[in-house]
Amino acid sequence: MSKPISYQPTDGLTYDPEEPKYWEDDALDKEVQRVFEVCNGCRMCFKFCDSFPTLFSLLDDAQHDGDVRKLTAPEKNAVMDACFQCKLCEVQCPYTPRDKHEYQLDFPKLVHRFEAQKARYQGVKLRDQLLGDPDLLGQAGRLSLGLANQMNKVTPHRVLMEKTLGIHRDKLLPDFAAQTFERWAEKQGKVPASPEGFDAVLFQTCFVQNNAPEVGRDTVEVLEKNGVKVACVTGLKCCGMPAWEHGDLDRLRALARPTLELLMPFVDAGAKVLVINPTCSMMLRREWPELLPLADRDRARALAAATMDPGEYLWSIRKEPRFNRDFKSSPGARVSYHAPCHLRAQAVGFKGRDLIRLIPGVEAKSVLECCGHDGTYAMKVEGFEPSARIGKKAFDEMADEAQAEVWVTECPLAAVQFEQHAGKKPLHPMTVLARAYREDGFPHKPAALESP
Repeated sequence: MSKPISYQPTDGLTYDPEEPKYWEDDALDKEVQRVFEVCNGCRMCFKFCDSFPTLFSLLDDAQHDGDVRKLTAPEKNAVMDACFQCKLCEVQCPYTPRDKHEYQLDFPKLVHRFEAQKARYQGVKLRDQLLGDPDLLGQAGRLSLGLANQMNKVTPHRVLMEKTLGIHRDKLLPDFAAQTFERWAEKQGKVPASPEGFDAVLFQTCFVQNNAPEVGRDTVEVLEKNGVKVACVTGLKCCGMPAWEHGDLDRLRALARPTLELLMPFVDAGAKVLVINPTCSMMLRREWPELLPLADRDRARALAAATMDPGEYLWSIRKEPRFNRDFKSSPGARVSYHAPCHLRAQAVGFKGRDLIRLIPGVEAKSVLECCGHDGTYAMKVEGFEPSARIGKKAFDEMADEAQAEVWVTECPLAAVQFEQHAGKKPLHPMTVLARAYREDGFPHKPAALESP
């Protein structure tokens, strides 16, 4: 009879790509085997992505008889490839380094290590290279003068994209903005010559930069209405998550370096770094300090300590005299709020939702289910249908709030997912607040201003 597999970490355990054993196949396989054994014994994470149902189904088959050592290389690949890095298993898992548990289990990081080895030794697919560089796609979209937006709605073009790049023909793709957020910020005089004297600096993220600059404008408006001295910066790059989800560590590091160089003078001057997209704030807070080269890690840790969600920052000043409660319109009595997975992973609460609740008469219901989009997963041929299936609980829960005229989420890709599969596009909390400060922002008046 085979010796039972220990739940204790093997000598192959590491989540640090600077350690040589991170890149050793045998060391990785020891940890894959151990972690699969722990997860099979626990089975708490059956309801998230397809990784765990796939693993459990394989091990329950008579051919494997519950023995993870019998899994083939293609079967292990199938388990790992089904992970789309929502991080919810790490949030729920009781055995993590975050909880200081002796098992030191972090399934998403194990998957990243698995994908990083594949990327290093097998290369990165062309599709994944393109999806891993949103700034390049955004630049190309702008250079097309709107043609890319039109072509993305033309069936023959989408069929060609599916055949050549593996991007699903039916996936709703966000439009490219004609003007970037940075260009707007420059025109408005929001880009200072010196980092001194600011409460915060904005990291607008590549999605706001290239696809939704209006969210960045709303964020600046809300911050300034609350007396926050906020700076904008030109030259910021993608946080690297689209590259890292494909294991492309070199690309992640190449993208992180210029952003680190641009933001650190503001951090050194005492400013907070407000990151609009929860995925990007998670990268700066939790991933960069462990993934960047050793020479950059002290600065990455300082940047992580200064990083906040805009709602989180505003909530922290809500008791100060400058905090603005002068709401002139309202999204209605009931709002459906979707909690992004990567905001949950940061364990900072849902302050965007809480701020909306400060509008007199507004009740915001929370939906905690994953929407299924998860980076580029929903865009791919192999991910489009599973993402819709996984997100159905979130779609149904948001729609259950029949009286909610407005849906809200901090995640811009979740907003795209809801728009496609539930028929309503959520607003960012900063957009809701910006509109609520305006007389004509919403058709309703706050409860405190309504006539008796």
